Amino acid sequence: MLDWNNKVKRLLKSELIRRGVSHADLAILLTKIGIEETKSSIDSKISRGTFSASFFIQCLTVIGCEKIEIEEYESELLMAAEPLTGYQKN
Repeated sequence: MLDWNNKVKRLLKSELIRRGVSHADLAILLTKIGIEETKSSIDSKISRGTFSASFFIQCLTVIGCEKIEIEEYESELLMAAEPLTGYQKN
């Protein structure tokens, strides 16, 4: 079963990272368009992954994101899997 909150949280976080925008930077950018958020409130929203579609679009807009690519992962376990090659013993 897909965890939608986790998915949207990862999407927003990846777009912020891609553009080098911190949560503090995001708070400043949102303030410039009249959205009053603090770094702490942004930390909480993103950490929980429970924020409105409006907040999501506001964030993407102020960081200059015009497109997002939604990737599907077969399993989160694959992302943190051990390498397929064995370890060499000395």
